[in-house]
Parts: sequence; structure tokens; C-alpha cells
Amino acid sequence: MTTPGTLQHNNLMLRVLADKVLSGGALTKEEALSLVDAMGGDNAELFALATEIREKFRPPMVDLCSIISAKTGACPEDCAYCAQSKLSRAEIEKHALVDKDEVLKRARGAKKYGARRFCIVTSGKAPTAREIDTIAEMIAAVKGEGLRPCATLGLLDDDALLKLKEAGLNRFHHNLETSRRYFPEICSTHTYDDKLRTIAAVKRAGLSLCSGGIFGLGESWEDRIDMALELRDIGADSIPINFLVPVKGTPLGDTPPLSPEEALKIVSLYRFLLPDCEVRVCGGRMQTLGELNAMVIAAGADGLLTGDCLTVAGRSAEDDLRLVESSGLEVAKD
Repeated sequence: MTTPGTLQHNNLMLRVLADKVLSGGALTKEEALSLVDAMGGDNAELFALATEIREKFRPPMVDLCSIISAKTGACPEDCAYCAQSKLSRAEIEKHALVDKDEVLKRARGAKKYGARRFCIVTSGKAPTAREIDTIAEMIAAVKGEGLRPCATLGLLDDDALLKLKEAGLNRFHHNLETSRRYFPEICSTHTYDDKLRTIAAVKRAGLSLCSGGIFGLGESWEDRIDMALELRDIGADSIPINFLVPVKGTPLGDTPPLSPEEALKIVSLYRFLLPDCEVRVCGGRMQTLGELNAMVIAAGADGLLTGDCLTVAGRSAEDDLRLVESSGLEVAKD
């Protein structure tokens, strides 16, 4: 039980750390750990300070994005959380790369409900050269609809990324997933350095970088901090925060889900550590937060993945538009 004295001390620590961020300073790892300790206090104070930081560094709007799982299943990777991996026994619908018309249909629907970014996602380590050519055509078509095209395509090299950029790609999404220390616990078929090489190629191509991770994999708060500091070092623009949805048939299928309170604290932690980035709450939001979905913006987020995710349901675009309206912010538009 938190005593009044402890609560006062925690709130004072939160204020001190927030003031450092608001004055343009960057929290150290030690300060981030002390922030986590202070999170045991008053959530209202934590969220108020995260909001203050967001308002200082970010425009008064929420960036909405939507995705299409353009190629699903049959993945040779062994990511422990994923229903599409070679280790998964989960029953999911599998399909080869969809055609451009299907992508355009989904993109137009996303735009109708306020999304300004649309992401083409494929399973596997990387698309084939022929698939890259097809995806480039999809990207050009999405851009033609007035959307900002994004892609999640695995471990790409410079040539593939430049081809996609020439087609109109605006942003490439490639998650770190977790800290360097914890990554071998969730994947062995590619390495953390493989991911960093792809991210370096994204930066060389001059593309916007979307990179974050999944929380609730069994990682520690220190792992969460280490990943945030890595994202700060590599200069990510958008930070997707995903919460594990345990899927039966995957190695993590029996993992206890995060509590809504812990999930919201993660959002606030990332706002403190990455004050000028888009903090975007994505997969697992509906399942983890439930009725507390409306708190994500109050906790510091300014981006949402709306609609269904890859193999789990997402939140409807209509509900998310109401969420943004109730927050007092506007949906980001070009």
C-alpha cells in the first residue's frame, strides 16, 4: 500500500524528471529506472505530465494509420509471439500476396475513416524480387489515393528500399521488438543486428522510420527502457507500441496478458524517453486496454493503428474517431 509520504515523493520525482524533459534534456537510463520506480504512485500525475510533454513537443493531433496483411502465414521465422511463424500451430487464414485491387479497396476504406497512412505488410523474412516489383506498384497506387504509403516487409537491403522509395514509399516499418538482451528469448532465425542493418538501410534511403516493439513478452522494465534508448539513438520517427495478444498454438500462447494499468504506464514511459516522436499505440490495444482505451492519449500517445491488425482484431475506425474527438485533439491531415 502506498503511503501519503511515498506518494508525495513519487510525484515529486515525476515532476523533476518531466521538467528535465520539458527543458530539452534527455533522460539517462538511471533516470528512466527511477521514473519506473516513481510510477508506483499517482497515475493521474504521471499521465498529466506525459500529456504536458506531448503538448510541448508534438502538434495537437492524432495520426491514424491502417494496414493490410498483404501476404499472411507460412513464415520461416520462429518469432515466439507470432501466429504466422514456423513454430505456430494456431489456425489462421494463410494467403499469397494479394493483388493491387484488394490493396486499393482497403486503402480507400482507411482513408474514408481518417487514416492518412496505409501500410502494406507481408509475412516472411523478405519478399522476392518479383514481389518487390509488385509491391512497388501497390505503393504507387496507394500514393495516388492521397495517402502516405508505408510498408512492413522484413529484412530489406538498400536496392529494394530505394526501389520502393522511387515508387512513392514514405515510411518503412521495422520493429526492434524488444531489447538486445531479451531478443534471443523470442527469436533465433534472425538477429538484433540483422534488424539494425535493415534500419540503417532505411535511414540511408531517406525514408521515415517506424520502429518499436511488443510488450508483455516476459521482458523487464529495464528491457523496455533499453529498447527506448536504442530507438532514440537510431532516430526513429514513429514508435509503435504493441501489446502481446497471447494466441493459442504459439510458444507464448499461455502468457498472462499485461494489465491495462501497466500498458498505459509503458505509453507514458515512452513519451518521457522519446518526447518528440510519434508514440503510436497499435496491436493488442483493444484486447489489453478494454474500456480504458480512451486513456491512451491521456497517457501520452499521439498515434493509433486503427482497424484490424495482422491476425487479431483491432478497434473500429468509428470508435477511434470518437476517441480522438473526446480527447480534444484533431485527426492529423495533410
